[in-house]
This record gives sequence, structure tokens and C-alpha cells, in this order.
Amino acid sequence: MNKNTICIWYDKDAEAAARFYATVFPDTSVGAVHRAPSDFPSGKKGDVLTVDFTVVGIPCIGLNGGPAFKQTEAFSFQIATEDQEETDRYWNAIVGNGGKESACGWCKDRWGLNWQITPRVLTEAMAAGGAEAKRAFDAMMTMQKIDVAAIEAARRG
Repeated sequence: MNKNTICIWYDKDAEAAARFYATVFPDTSVGAVHRAPSDFPSGKKGDVLTVDFTVVGIPCIGLNGGPAFKQTEAFSFQIATEDQEETDRYWNAIVGNGGKESACGWCKDRWGLNWQITPRVLTEAMAAGGAEAKRAFDAMMTMQKIDVAAIEAARRG
């Protein structure tokens, strides 16, 4: 058992979400599926209660806790990408499966979980600081999905 595991609250589709993530991201898999031993406020005995899964190597538990709590931007997975092709692949998978675009590289999956699809070139520009970081930041602020070529151009000035 892991010392620390991220617990993500879903209304009722933790298993479907985990299986979707496993089709999109590397080093992502679904482990044990645990069923409720008795009825609970948002489900019945035998319903899927929790799902063990990993997202890009990070251990998670999906909890089917019912509609009481919703996902917010206060929690997100940040996925580092190497190039535009990888950025597009993850972004399009999430948005194209019932998700929604947001700003500055953020999108939301169909279950309400937030994702930051962040090309390394953007992270490197921010780490560089100074005028380079400002140019990259200003460019990013105009984007939904990050445009790698535009960030590279902004870095160069």
C-alpha cells in the first residue's frame, strides 16, 4: 500500500474515468475495483465504491461518493509534454471525450477533473525569468491549448 495516494471524488463513474485515463496517458493503469459491502448514501451494496489506478505513475483512488462534492480548479493534474503533437494528443483526447477547453493550457474532462497540458518549453521559459518569462507568459495568457511554436517565438522575442 502506498504511503500517500490521491483520492479523487467522482459522482458515480470512477471506473470509467480511470479506464479512460489508461487509454490516454503512458504509465497509467487501472488496478483493483472495490465494491460496496452494503448500501451507502449514494449507492447500493455491490456498486463500485473505489477504484485503484495510476495516472502517469501517480497512485490514485477514485471514490464514487455521489453528487455532494464537485471537482474544482483547486486540484488539477499537470501533464508535461515534449512537443505540439503530444500536447495536441492529450488535449484532444480530454476535450474530445466530453471535456471542455479552458484557458492557459487548462482543460476539464467529462467528469469535471481539471488538467493542465503544459509543454516543457513553457515551463522552461517561466524558469528562465526576466523578459523571456514575461513574453512567454503574455503569449500563454491569450491561449486555450498551448501553441508551442508561439511560445518558442515569444521566448526569442
